This record gives sequence, structure tokens and C-alpha cells, in this order.
Amino acid sequence: MQLLLAAVVVLPLLGAVAALLPAPPGLKGRDPDQAVLRHGVTVTGVVLAAAVALAVGFDHDHPARMQATTDISWIQALGIRIHLGIDGISLPLLVLTALLTFLCALYSYFHLPAGPSPKAFVALLLVLEAGTLATFAVLDLVLFFLAFETVLIPMYFLIARWGGAQRTYAAWKFILYTLLGSVVMLLGLLLVGLKSGTFDMVALATDNGPNSQLSHTVQLLAVLAIGIGLAVKAPMWPLHSWLPDAHTAAPTVGSVLLAGVLLKMGTYGFVRIALPIAPDGMHTFAPYLAAFAAVGIVYGSLACLALARRGAKGDLKRLIAYSSVGHMGFVLLGIATMTPTGVNGALFANIAHGLITGLLFFLVGALKDRYGTTDLDQLAGRTGAALYGRAPRFGGLLAFGAIASLGLPGLAGFWGEMLAMFGAFRPAAGLSRPAFLTFMALAGLGTLLTAAYLLIVVRRVCMGGKEPAEDGGADALGTVGSEESGATRTAPVIPDLARYEYAAWSPLAVLTVLAGLWPAALLGLTDPAVQQLLGGGK
Repeated sequence: MQLLLAAVVVLPLLGAVAALLPAPPGLKGRDPDQAVLRHGVTVTGVVLAAAVALAVGFDHDHPARMQATTDISWIQALGIRIHLGIDGISLPLLVLTALLTFLCALYSYFHLPAGPSPKAFVALLLVLEAGTLATFAVLDLVLFFLAFETVLIPMYFLIARWGGAQRTYAAWKFILYTLLGSVVMLLGLLLVGLKSGTFDMVALATDNGPNSQLSHTVQLLAVLAIGIGLAVKAPMWPLHSWLPDAHTAAPTVGSVLLAGVLLKMGTYGFVRIALPIAPDGMHTFAPYLAAFAAVGIVYGSLACLALARRGAKGDLKRLIAYSSVGHMGFVLLGIATMTPTGVNGALFANIAHGLITGLLFFLVGALKDRYGTTDLDQLAGRTGAALYGRAPRFGGLLAFGAIASLGLPGLAGFWGEMLAMFGAFRPAAGLSRPAFLTFMALAGLGTLLTAAYLLIVVRRVCMGGKEPAEDGGADALGTVGSEESGATRTAPVIPDLARYEYAAWSPLAVLTVLAGLWPAALLGLTDPAVQQLLGGGK
């Protein structure tokens, strides 16, 4: 188990180095570009297999205990150790990261985004995977920060070199926001380590009672500094403005990993660091975190409604990005309740969002490839058939993703949001219940608004309808003429789902259904670990 966890973290880095080296003569094949893409699929597939083996070998009877641990002294003078381990909180995120990266590598093998060398693309993808996996596996504050920062550079280049329109602006905005947040977070992490005398996250989590070496003032400063860095990555309103630009400009696989994995690093940090290590500071700031989360839920939904309305020239990719602000608001609200119910809901919503939004970004990217646009007014068409008539399987899968995203009972999106609101209904002792009931009501309003804009998207993109055409009655789907003249031409049928698209997207759809029908499989992992974490390691 120790070797498996170490391999999960190290193999992507070794694979990234190997991707940049000349391929051995026997492995070049007829097309060197396809050979390096095949290398990416192979490495991510091996990492996924190792992650699944970790999950199978995990002691499910004791999910609160750190398992597969490695603890080696690294920088002895500073007390920094190479400390790795997984429990019921980090294991699902580790497997989700390995799965999404493998699916992205598989999709890219058949559909590489336009840009520079495939070698650089594969290497950056693997470095991104290594940093994300390490973030969920390390148990040292300094290593957590290093892993947290490792993902920024590859994501910057994926957006800047393989992205779409305004990619340079979006990449710079992403890197500046996240780096500035990380500088503040580093100050908070150093404050905790220097005041407590250790950077070990397990030791800090079990020494947070009355005898804790962190005073109330230190905890306040630590939560404020660390929380700002984590909130930028989460992303929490109003620190979210980098997200829509980054998603809109990123290539398809960049958007999938950004939404499905990178956003979870921020919320995971709240659960792994802020809650157990500085509970007094968290208790003070919890109402403010919940307030920002509730506003973010409503704000994200209203922004999506504005983009979805007819004539707004809304971008579907940008709409899905704004929806993430609302969905991650539920995660932050669950964490802010500081209750087992709320935190379990937050962790469940993390996984559900990764599955569902990852699927949606895959689908939206494929829509753009087929139509050359993600403009909602152009995608809606004028024939009354739209996707259902042109590519029924594609339209059905897009409708499934939208329905799952709005939180339909029986699918993964339902449980996390419901548990987060249950947690807000009865927050931790000492937190204002009237305030949290207000936040719960705002979250409930957000669920209604979410259903509204997603059903509008399904109606317009999947079912079609009469849309106002520009420049004399032509739309992007090929319908020309006007009703008055009677001269209309139906747009040609677009390609339906290809085999590689089935292979890349089906696992996400299947897991969305399984998590919705069998939530105990995930909650049984997280609940004992959350109970111990909130109980001070006991």
C-alpha cells in the first residue's frame, strides 16, 4: 500500500520526463505525435489502476485511520518531512483525479486540441496530475503548499498555448489570482508551523484542544490567511472572477480538469487544514464563509440565467463555468456549518461536481468542435429539432448532464446539496442558527434558479425552437431564409457520439447514477473520518 501511494504520486512526474525524451526506435510508430499521446494514455492508465488498487486494498472498516503512510525526514532543520497517507476523505478525491486525467488523456489521443508540440501537452498534463494527486496525499503543510502550487504552471500553459479566444488574458488572470492567493496562504501555513513547532498535519489535527499551542489570535490569523488562498481556488464569491475567463478560453481537457479536480483542492484544504488545525478560528469565520457561499450560490445561478436567456449571446461554456460558482458554494456552505452532516455533504458534493461538470465540459467542448461555436443563440437553431433531431444520443447525454447538475433525486448532484442544507439547518454549537437558516433559504432559492437555467439550456439546445436569426435570417447551424419568404433549408445532421467519446464519457455518466443510487458507498468512507476530524482526532 505504501508503494502504491508513492507510485500514484511519482509515476506522473516520471511519465512527464519520459514524454519529453526521444522515443525509443521500437516505440516511435508511424506517427511520433500519436506515440507520445499513447504514452500519456498508458501512464495515466497505470496511475488509475494503482489508485483503484489503493481503493480496493483500503481498510474500509477503519476509514478514519491514515493508511498507506510514508513518513521520511526531508529537511531536518525545518522539521519538514515527506509524509504521505490517505483516509476516507482523501481517497475518493485521489481516485477521481486519476479517473478524470485518464479520460482526458484518452479523449486527447483521438482529439488533440490545436496548439504546439504534443510532447509538451502530454508532459504538462502529467505534471498537472502529479501536483493534484500529491495535494490529496501529502500530510505536511509545506509539501501541501508545494503540491498546491505545482498545478498552476501546467494549467497556465495549457490555457495560454492550447486555449481559444482571449487565452493569453485568461491565463494571466488565472495565474495572478491564484498566485496572489497562494502567497497569503503560505504566510498562514508558516505561522501555524512556527507557532506549533511542527508542520505535520496529523499531529496538528490531534493537538487542537485546550492544550493547543495555537492561541485564539494565531488561529484567527491563520484561518484568515490560509482561507483567502483556498477561497481563490475554491472559487468563492467574490474571488471567483478568474474562473469564467479561464474556463471559456481553456481547451476541453483543461476545463474538465480545472472544474473536476483543481477547484476541489481549495475546499479540501478547508477540510484538511482549517477545520481540524484551527477550529476556534474557523468557528469565528464560519458565518462569514457561509454568507459568501450563500451569495455565491444565488449569484452564480442569476449569472447563468442571464446567459441562458434568448438574445443574450450567452456562451454555453461560460454558463457551465458560472454554474460551478454556485455548486462550489454548496460545498463551502457545508464546510461552514462545522457539523458532520454539512462536511459530509460538502465532500459528497465535491465528488458529484467533479463527475457531472467534467461530463458537461466534455460535451460542450464537443459541441464547439461540431458547430464551431458555443453561443447559445446559434446553438438553439430554428428547426424545432436541434440536438434531439440531429444527434439524439448526444442530445440525450447533454440533457442527462444538465438534469444531474440541477440535483435531481437519484443522481449524484442531489445528496451533497441536500446534506449541506441540512447542516445549515442545525449548525455547530455556538453558531447563529437564524443566520444559517437564512443561508439555507438562499441556498434553496439557488436550487430553484439552477433548475430554471439548466432546463432553459436543455429546451433551447436539445429541443430547439424559433430563435431570432441575424443578418437576414441565417444561423450558425445552416438554416437560411425566413418564414415570410418560405425559403428555408434545414441544417445537415451533425455526427452523433463517436466510439472514443462513448469511452471517455460513459464512466462519468455511470458513476453519476451509481453515486446517486448508492450514496452510502461514499458517505461510509467520509463520515468516520469527518467525525474524527471534527472531534480533534479522537
